[in-house]
This record gives sequence, C-alpha cells and structure tokens, in this order.
Amino acid sequence: MIVRFITNTITTNPSALSVELVVRITLLYLALRVIDVMGNYYMQNNGHIMGARIEADMRRDLFEKFQELSYGFYNHNKIGQLISRITTDLFDIAEFAHHCPEEYFIAAVKIVVAFTILIRVNVPLTILLFALIPLMLLSVMKFRVKLRNAFKRQRTELGEINSSVEDSLLGIRVSKSFANEDVEEERFAEGNKRFLSTKKVGYKNLAGFRSVTRLFDGLMYISIVFFGSIALIRGKITAGDFVAYLMYAAVLLESIRRVVEFTEQFQRGITGIERFIEIMDTQIEVDDAPGAVDMPEVVKGEIVFDNVSFAYSDSNAKVRLGDAQDKANEGELVLSHINLTIKSGENVALVGPSGAGKTTFCNLIPRFYDTTDGVIKVDGRDIKEYKVRSLRTKIGMMQQDVYLFSDTVAGNIGYGKPGASREEIEEAARLAGADEFIRELPDGYDTYVGERGARLSGGQKQRISIARVFLKNPPILILDEATSALDNESEHYVQESLAELAKGRTTLTIAHRLSTVRNADRIIVLTEDGIAEQGTHDELIKKGGVYASMHNFTL
Repeated sequence: MIVRFITNTITTNPSALSVELVVRITLLYLALRVIDVMGNYYMQNNGHIMGARIEADMRRDLFEKFQELSYGFYNHNKIGQLISRITTDLFDIAEFAHHCPEEYFIAAVKIVVAFTILIRVNVPLTILLFALIPLMLLSVMKFRVKLRNAFKRQRTELGEINSSVEDSLLGIRVSKSFANEDVEEERFAEGNKRFLSTKKVGYKNLAGFRSVTRLFDGLMYISIVFFGSIALIRGKITAGDFVAYLMYAAVLLESIRRVVEFTEQFQRGITGIERFIEIMDTQIEVDDAPGAVDMPEVVKGEIVFDNVSFAYSDSNAKVRLGDAQDKANEGELVLSHINLTIKSGENVALVGPSGAGKTTFCNLIPRFYDTTDGVIKVDGRDIKEYKVRSLRTKIGMMQQDVYLFSDTVAGNIGYGKPGASREEIEEAARLAGADEFIRELPDGYDTYVGERGARLSGGQKQRISIARVFLKNPPILILDEATSALDNESEHYVQESLAELAKGRTTLTIAHRLSTVRNADRIIVLTEDGIAEQGTHDELIKKGGVYASMHNFTL
C-alpha cells in the first residue's frame, strides 16, 4: 500500500511527494517491520517450546499407556513399531501442533485483509484473483488423500525397520555364531526396499501436489498481468493500483503456497495423531475392577483355583495394531476346569509336558491374563477384587530368561524395592548368595552389568534376580524354570539361594528337571487334559502314573 501511494502520487501530483513525507513513510515502515520481527521472534520461540511441551506430554501419556497394557498386547505387537510411535510420530505431531495454527492463522489474516483492501480498489480483478484459490484447493484434494495414506504406510514400514534392527542387534551373538550375517543383511534389505517403495509413492503424490499449486501460481500472475494491463489501458485502475495488485498477488501466493506446502507436514502430523490415538484407545485387558481394593498388608498366601479355564480369545488376538490381525491363537483352550488349593506356606511344584499350560497357569495368579472362566482366590478373596498393582506387589516371580536392566548391580537389585537403602540391597544380595561374587566385580555393587546383563554369567544374573526378589520380600513366590539354563555348579548355588528364598512363603515352582522338585511338599502333574495327578515325589513314584513315567524317562 505504501508503494501504491507513492506510485499514484508521483504520477498524478509529483509536487505532493516531499522528502519529509518519504521520511515519515519510511519510519512508519520501519516501525511495522520492528513489530513484525518481534512478533516473529515470539512465534518462533514460544511456538517451538509449546510444540516441545505437547510432544513431552504426549510421550509421557503414551509411555504410561504402554505400562498399563497387558501381556496380550505385547504378544502381538513389535517393540520397534511401538518405539516408532513414541519417537518419530510424536516429533511430527509437535511440528504440526506448532506450525499448523500459526501458518493457517497468518494465511487467513493475509487473505482476509488483502481481500478487504483489494475489493475497494477493483472489484472484477479482485474476484478473478480470489476465484482461482478454491479451484486450486479442489484440484489438490485427491493428492491430499493419497499423501495421507502414503505417510501412514511409511510409518508402518519404518516401524518394521526399527523392529528388524532391534531383533537383529539383540540376537547378534546368534547370527554371528551361525555365520548368518548375510541372512540378516538380506532381511534388512527387504524391509528397507519396502520402505523405499512407500516413500516413492509418497513423493510421487507430493510432486503432483506441488506441481498443481505452481500451475495455479502462474495462472494467478498471468491473470493479473493480462486483465490488470487491460484495466490500466482503459483507465479503470491507476499505475499504483496495478503495482499494488502485483505485490499483493505475491503476498497472497506466498501465503497460499506455504499453507498448501504445509499440507505435507499437516498429513504427517495427522497420521501421527491417528497412530497416537490408536494406542491410547487400545483397551486394557487386565485392569482394576470398579471398587477394587488394596491387598491387606499381611498376606497368608493361600491360593485357590476354582473351576478355572483359560483360552486365547478374540480380545487377545485383536490387540495387534494396524490392519493385520494375528488370530493364530484365537479360541485355543489352554487350561480347562482347574480345581486346586495351595495352602499358605506350601511349596508346590508344577511339572508336565511342554505346552500343557504350566506357565499360563502361573501367569493367571498375578493377572498377567484374566481367566476365561472360574475364579482364582488369594486368602479366600477373588483376585479381581484386588487392585492389580497391589496384587503384584505381593507376588515375586523368577523366570528362566532373567532380564537385567542397563544399570549397575545395585540398581538391578534395588528394582525389587524402589527407594531401598544400600544396606537393604547388600543384605538381599547376601541372602541370595550373591554378595561374594558381586564384591569381586571391578566396581562391586556399582559395576555396570551391560545390555541385558551381558557382562555377567547366567548364574550371576540368576542370583542377582533372586536378590531382587529377596528385597521385594513377597509372601507368594513363583519360580518358572529358574535354573534350567544353568550349568551344574551354578545350579547348585542358585538352588541353595532359592531354597532360602522359599522359606515361609507360598511357593509355586515350574520345572522340567524333576530332580529339582523332589523335596517339594506337593507335586502337581499338569497335562493337556488338566491336572493328571498330585502328591509327593515318593507317592507319585509308587503310583506308577504320568510322573513315574516322566521320572523313569529322565534316568
């Protein structure tokens, strides 16, 4: 508008344009520019901080949701896919949350103000200019839908790449031992190729999208030049008006171009939000029932299975994210009409063939899964009446595959009781028979154990795991093949530690090696048909049934 004023003044009344007036106009422009710079600084600084805060809050919510989701969810979804959602997706959402409002708001202000000013200058030329905008938007709509689908596929394929890399690196020792590096490279190359293909589709549609916008850019300019020149020749507009239209066209086209080109970021952000909502809307299979209460401070540890059945139902299969559904386990009956009472303080061993449901049996007690039918009671009360977190604090679990976090020895033991003192941690290690070897480590309790405890032996990891349970001090103990992967010497030490740990607790032990359960108070033989027999070692041997056959087979 300043240029329009100067041009019209110089062409109609040159004497009215004085140096003093030019100086005042220049100072006005400088003042407006200072306001613009300050506003832009505020927008860039606070906008990005706002986006970062949104990203941090969503990442917190997503991680909390991951902690709440049940075993079934993780059985059907790859960790790499989930990592992609908590990193790449949220970054794009943050950029979207910051830029989307500002780009649309600024563009709206510029378009409305420009239209208001230009319509007063020349109605036909203004209508012509603005009539091309909706035509351009309609022309790019089909590319918008294709872009959205392409970006969603890209996210899925990127998650597959993350999963492939994670799986390969965690299993690097296996792949090297089999000299299968080329197999891993080929597997990664296939995923990488699929990702490239999805990006090609996306960029193809993006190219079409941008080409259409550039075409309309040209149409707008040529329309203004042609019709504006005709209007100028006929005296319908002044030279200043013509120049102003050309400059306003540049401003408008830049605003529209930014909004249109922002569609790429917009689609990435919307795709990320959809994937975020998909996680947040995932039903938590095992959750606190209405009116659930905390378990009492003192728990005796009596466990009762009352006509318990369990099958992997539709809900187990449908927790997989995305389009693919894994229904391999749908309807598979694992346990059927189990009735069993485990007395407080009793040491019970669970044996039987692989696939009989021993691990599933134990996983039902801390509610990693919920029963399909029947009731499990602890101290006479249905475990579903307790808060899940409260129930699990009263149960200690040890598994064959010990997981140690990338932390120090003390940090891993202390995981059993957050906030435990160093003295409590060391006492738990002594009870687990781990204190001696821990003190021989380079930094003692402050020794870093490596990724998944890679710097420690199997026996050492097991004893640290036992120390972790000692520190937790639960009244109910579940041991799932806790020593099956150890050598004889390590197993001897670990068995001594486990025997000490089991004293005074209700203990349920899963074992394939029958020699480890000879001294159990009761041995439960679980088969695909349910509980086949139960009794002490000597009673079952005399009975000559399933247990006796298993025992004779191992001799």
